[in-house]
Amino acid sequence: MTPYDVPPPAPMPMTWQDSLRYSLGDYLPNLLGALAILLVGWLVALALAAAVRSGARWLEADVRRLGDDVLVVAHDAAYPDGTRLEDVAAAEADRWGTLRLSALLDALPPHVGLNLDLKSSMGDSLRPPERTTAGLLAPVVAAEVARRPLMVSSFDPSALCFLRAAVPRVPLGLLTWYRFPVEMAVAACVHMDVEVLALHVGSLRGSAADGEIDPDVLGSLLAVLHRCGRQLLVWCPQVASARFLVSAGTDAVVVDDLPEALVELATADAS
Repeated sequence: MTPYDVPPPAPMPMTWQDSLRYSLGDYLPNLLGALAILLVGWLVALALAAAVRSGARWLEADVRRLGDDVLVVAHDAAYPDGTRLEDVAAAEADRWGTLRLSALLDALPPHVGLNLDLKSSMGDSLRPPERTTAGLLAPVVAAEVARRPLMVSSFDPSALCFLRAAVPRVPLGLLTWYRFPVEMAVAACVHMDVEVLALHVGSLRGSAADGEIDPDVLGSLLAVLHRCGRQLLVWCPQVASARFLVSAGTDAVVVDDLPEALVELATADAS
């Protein structure tokens, strides 16, 4: 028997708190659109119930693939012990308490919209396109778009290009990282034929030393995007900034503080 024949040790059970934190990652994306609550987690029934009670219109879920091609809801690429999701099969992921995407789709009421944040893996580079995370997700969203509001977002331009060709009916969103140049982001969004540009709030701060959103940058961005028939989503603003973004015409925001943001954005939406 070689070292490679030795079966790996069984994963240690996770507490429900750790499993929920793992599924969510270090961010808690809470809002898509002015009043839409974004919730995702291992305790899907509780999360959905809380979302519906709060008037949710959309839910956002990070999607990754396992080694045996099963899609799961997970923010992080690896478990707390360093085991990578793309290296395990569904049975082991189940023992970790990882939520399968199929379970989420079965539990989510069809009137609630779903934004799937596609997380490509490094291992996708060694696979043919149809077996990458995007390739595995394509038939899922092709079926799901017929029964609910749906969108797929990703930091991976190649994944979005694959989905545009495979399932042209599904709206797409291009995610960009902290302080990514606005000019390049807008051009990429339009010429990749992506409906939504999902900017980190840092891209809107311009040269302001105080870290506040530059209203001129935001105004110019919204004017160009809307003229091109695109929408703007901004992720990780503080609650006060989120209220400003919505009042200025931003189409969607993703924030961390759900209760406070819900109140603030409801006020902005009514004003």
